[in-house]
Amino acid sequence: MSRQVFTLPDLGEGLTEAELVRWLVRVGDTIAVDAPVAEVETAKAIVEVPSPYAGVIAELHGAEGGTLDVGSPLITVDHLDSPAAAGYVAEERAGSGNVLIGYGTSEQPVTGRRRGRRVASGVTPTVAAGAATAPNPLATAPIAPVAAPTPPTRPVADAPAAPDRPGAERPRVASPLVRQLARREGVDLAALIGSGPTGLITRGDVQRAAVNPPATDPATATEPADTDTEPADTDTTTATATDRAEAPGTDRRTGLAVGERIPLRGVRKVIAQALSRSRAEIPEATTWVDVDATELIALRASLAVGEQRAPSLLAFLARFVVAGLRAYPELNARIDTEREEIVRLDGVNLGIATQTDRGLLVPAVLDADRLSVRALDTGIRRVTDAARAGTASSAELTRGSFTLNNYGVFGVDGSAAIINYPEVAILGLGRIIARPWVVGGEVVPRQIGQLSLVFDHRACDGGASGGFLRHVADAVEHPLAALVEG
Repeated sequence: MSRQVFTLPDLGEGLTEAELVRWLVRVGDTIAVDAPVAEVETAKAIVEVPSPYAGVIAELHGAEGGTLDVGSPLITVDHLDSPAAAGYVAEERAGSGNVLIGYGTSEQPVTGRRRGRRVASGVTPTVAAGAATAPNPLATAPIAPVAAPTPPTRPVADAPAAPDRPGAERPRVASPLVRQLARREGVDLAALIGSGPTGLITRGDVQRAAVNPPATDPATATEPADTDTEPADTDTTTATATDRAEAPGTDRRTGLAVGERIPLRGVRKVIAQALSRSRAEIPEATTWVDVDATELIALRASLAVGEQRAPSLLAFLARFVVAGLRAYPELNARIDTEREEIVRLDGVNLGIATQTDRGLLVPAVLDADRLSVRALDTGIRRVTDAARAGTASSAELTRGSFTLNNYGVFGVDGSAAIINYPEVAILGLGRIIARPWVVGGEVVPRQIGQLSLVFDHRACDGGASGGFLRHVADAVEHPLAALVEG
């Protein structure tokens, strides 16, 4: 029996860290090869991590709720040598294994140099596999955009010495992610002493330096550090207010006690980045219309025969949407800013904005334009359930071409949603309730709801967006005719 340390596997698709949701084993437990030992949450999904070793758990590295970098220790096992375990390790050393379920490794060949950097830094360089997606709530929530693509990473040569320190040695940094973090946090790598092997600077070193900067060398200091505080005031009242604002557990800006701090990481971090990017890059416009859904509700009720459940109203709306996108392809597109092109798509992957415990996600029903109302109903239920359970696939979370948002489940009438980047439009449905409506010159009670369309004005104009919205609204008001014709 020998002791082995199992590190957090390569997550694939540019993912370099994961949140440890919960341990599935305890110290002293006996495990078999491929037994799940921990549940982790990445920016894409919640997955179980299997052990490549059989034996007894000697140590658990990390606390539940904490974040682990790829390549950092996960468990230590007093393991029993086995062919299965040996095969797993050999496969990882070859650069193809040790990947979390649901993800793939980079297709690039792993050279000896890259393997050396991996061992030294504890972070596996990977290449992002396509655009990430993001999130948006639908089957139950207001919209949130998809995740922006993760930029590809590659080994970067050690940075030269800082220009203002002619005699300084070059900082030992293997991971480009560490360099990026240092730039973002304003940390001078040349001033750090790495805690990694042979003095390698790690992400933890940069994070610690960002919180507790090293003391400034008097010989190099030329001006006082900038601060966002006013000079000390001798007035007692001002001093008391300042002390209160700086007290532990107190919000500096308002002086109020801090009730809770929620880290932006994993899916929530991706959602925040996608929302910001959508608002920053897309010149959006909103149009809306009230619709009479009385006939649609009656048609749906008539389809509940025996034990056969009637499709959801959302499934009918999805069918009308894909028909509308065939007529107005301007809305089933994306903007390629690098090539300065509008890319119109052939086929529809219909995203369904879904509220989950992990935030607002937008799993997509792939090839929705090929499905019937009942098939759409099945597909919507499947992908939204998977999103809430954290088991939706990467393809389902990143490949949507148009998003449908059912914010009516929250009891609201309308919403100007945020476009699910990099798509160019999102359609929302508010609550459907009985309201007075004029039919044949008489005021009668009807089931009325509101449809709202938010669109990217770069991809289409008011004519196309208004035509699409009217197309869907007419189908809602005359569903039988729409289904027969489309």
